[in-house]
Amino acid sequence: MYGDRGRIGLIVPSSSTTNEPEFAGALPSGVSLHAARMRLDGVDADSLSAMVDDVERCADLLATADVDVVAYGRTTGSLVHGPGYDEEIEARIEEAAGVPAVATAASAKRAFDALDADSLAVTTPYVDDLNEREAAFLDAAAGYDVVAMRGLGIGSNTDIGAQTPETAADAACEADDPEADAVFVSCTNYRTFEMVADAERDLGKPVVTSDQATLWDALGHLDAEVTPTSALGRLFDRSPPSA
Repeated sequence: MYGDRGRIGLIVPSSSTTNEPEFAGALPSGVSLHAARMRLDGVDADSLSAMVDDVERCADLLATADVDVVAYGRTTGSLVHGPGYDEEIEARIEEAAGVPAVATAASAKRAFDALDADSLAVTTPYVDDLNEREAAFLDAAAGYDVVAMRGLGIGSNTDIGAQTPETAADAACEADDPEADAVFVSCTNYRTFEMVADAERDLGKPVVTSDQATLWDALGHLDAEVTPTSALGRLFDRSPPSA
């Protein structure tokens, strides 16, 4: 039986092409992945806000697969309305699905705290408006010192999904700052799993990515061992708060 050690439900935008393959390729033996999709065309604040209206429907569908935890796989989509929006989404999913939930923006904060990272260099594929919202969320709202922010200015989610791990690695190196305790590579549709270990070696500091933090956080809610099948950086040397 698939998922005999745990089942992760994943809610993703309809235009996402990266989150599911990255998760599925890294899950520990005996853990299965089951996804539901929310409609998303553009990558802008209005589209992200409208997308969340579908979250209860997706959570309710995943509950019928008897999942053990539901992950909301969207970074800006879980912070676009500022402080507390990530926890609000988690609460909405938990009520609809009847199981624990993690949302990427909240998972990233838990990852930074586990790594004792107070200052961050952030790189995203997003347009300026979303970069500004994310910096404000992390800095003023969440209490981290964002010492650098670099965005690629991509407004299409499918175009973000077409970026290579090398693009993400180069962006992480360009965004890094000597004052940053960690580098955050933001966006769940940005291909990052192949670059994390090498980037940490090159930069000499932790690298947190949206998919990596969300998977780490979700696995903490399972009885299964929190060990991915590939090297996903220093974060996986730390226990998730729910473990």
